[in-house]
Amino acid sequence: MALALFDLDNTLLADDSDFLWGCFLVDKGLVDKSTYDEANKRFYDDYKKGTLDIFEFLAFSLKPLTQIPTQKLTELHKEFMHKHITPVMTEKGMAQIQQHRDNGDIAVIITATNRFVTAPIAEAFEVDDLIATDPEIIDGRYTGKVAGTPCFKEGKITRLNQWLQKTSHDLENSTFYSDSHNDLSLLQIVTTPVAVDPDEQLKETALARNWEIRSFR
Repeated sequence: MALALFDLDNTLLADDSDFLWGCFLVDKGLVDKSTYDEANKRFYDDYKKGTLDIFEFLAFSLKPLTQIPTQKLTELHKEFMHKHITPVMTEKGMAQIQQHRDNGDIAVIITATNRFVTAPIAEAFEVDDLIATDPEIIDGRYTGKVAGTPCFKEGKITRLNQWLQKTSHDLENSTFYSDSHNDLSLLQIVTTPVAVDPDEQLKETALARNWEIRSFR
């Protein structure tokens, strides 16, 4: 059973779920528009440039989870899925997941975006498992802190290795689909790296190393 790993944002999705969630909170009036919207855009730009401070960003992005009751968060996420996520789920991405599953492979989404945002999305894509940044939860409430290693850059390898140890899977004949140069460290250790609608830096690397380049758009 080979492992098929999929990045989520701008790979399976034709947009970024973390950024969209921040925009959704602004639109709903649940955060201060003037300060939150500007910071959300700044962090997204930092991510695209490869300069994101993941802990600074997570302190920002997880704070609203501490300020909204859990039941309300669940209701909000359903609305968020309907308005913002379902329209950007790529059909080619879904088809690629299904092709791997038809071949008997294990399909896993691995993403830096936190599990609150991504768990329902992973369920919608019908993957076998999700590896994501885990928000800390104590007594049923989000604390605003991170549990364990953020699933970002080299942290994706750390989290993947933990998952491999837990599940007894391995990287033999593995594939990883990603759009981002932030995922280069993981792309380099799988059997088949695939650049999907890649950013310019990843595209240059993929061309230089003769990696497959695909589009899910």
